[in-house]
Amino acid sequence: MEQKDEKRTKIQPSSRSETIQEYYFSRKLREIDQMRIAGTNIINLGIGSPDLPPSPSIVKVLAKSAEQENNHGYQSYAGIPELRKAFSEWYKRYFDVMLDPETEILPLMGSKEGIMHISMAFVNPMDKVLVPNPGYPTYTSVTKLAGGEIINYNLLEENKWYPRLEQLEDTDLSNIKMMWLNYPHMPTGQKANKKLFEELVAFAHKHNILLCNDNPYSFILNKEHLSLLSVDGAKEVALELNSMSKSHNMPGWRIGMVAGHKDYISSIIKVKSNMDSGMFKPLQLAAVEALNSGDEWYESVNETYKRRRVKAEEIMTLLKCTYDKKQSGLFLWGKVPEEYKNGEELTEMILHNAHVFITPGFIFGSQGDKYVRISLCAREELLNNTIERIKQIL
Repeated sequence: MEQKDEKRTKIQPSSRSETIQEYYFSRKLREIDQMRIAGTNIINLGIGSPDLPPSPSIVKVLAKSAEQENNHGYQSYAGIPELRKAFSEWYKRYFDVMLDPETEILPLMGSKEGIMHISMAFVNPMDKVLVPNPGYPTYTSVTKLAGGEIINYNLLEENKWYPRLEQLEDTDLSNIKMMWLNYPHMPTGQKANKKLFEELVAFAHKHNILLCNDNPYSFILNKEHLSLLSVDGAKEVALELNSMSKSHNMPGWRIGMVAGHKDYISSIIKVKSNMDSGMFKPLQLAAVEALNSGDEWYESVNETYKRRRVKAEEIMTLLKCTYDKKQSGLFLWGKVPEEYKNGEELTEMILHNAHVFITPGFIFGSQGDKYVRISLCAREELLNNTIERIKQIL
């Protein structure tokens, strides 16, 4: 019998896909799933996906509007007017920033989508992009996909995780097109202040650099709501992303926004309009309801996170990690003790001995190598179980 040739001709992937790797959490969650299939009960304190539900009134608006027959068609690429207006009023109320809902706001299918749209709209092949280290890995991967060149700027604990602009001034800033910012910062939880933002805007004007501040954590364990766009002259050199995932417990809904000068928004919508057809209208109407939530909503969410934060601090203390109590956001960031080579060594030990997954800091860049991150997106019961498991192995 003739043996079949098992070889198959394969179409090679694009060279751009070779510049990036599969997202760390995508790979790690597969490993955790295999451990669970084998019968191991894993507690996952790695990913920042809010486990609390949105307000019941938001769900009611979604359901009611979905029942209307005329709400199921394609929507405007720029979002419905009601949503742009609600985002504008939200920014005025909490950030004291005036945004024209007609021209300076673009709703997005989550702010992560916006990182790609902005990069595609402004980054040419070989343009240089300043990316924070440690920082959100997507800034790096998307810049590579757009053909840009990564220029990391290091954030250090001793400098409050702020960029050292005086050091950047001493480097070659030619061909720098864009600079990614993220305050309140993920993963460190460091908040910005007005002085830092003023210095960054002046730096951007001087060197003709587009600043992009990713601002989804501004409502979590933080009452000092600050927007980069509140600085005089910022709109000429800056964009800001925001998201409803964390602030309103709507991560799976995929609703975000980008704000800035109308010319920048116009450039982004050129890209966006070729990649999607606008969000489902009932989702947008539900987002309007969410954005009109009162202060009591944010306070109730933060009360839960405060209690969880106490438990996360207890875990860090058990692990002999040091941390800053002034951190904000959905995570607790801690430096591992000297007995461990790095954060990954500690997290792997905890995963395989206590069956608890926390995030090693190296995935956010080399400056995070000696750190670990605990998510607050877990019930107190799970955090208590984590404490007991770690006590047993130490």
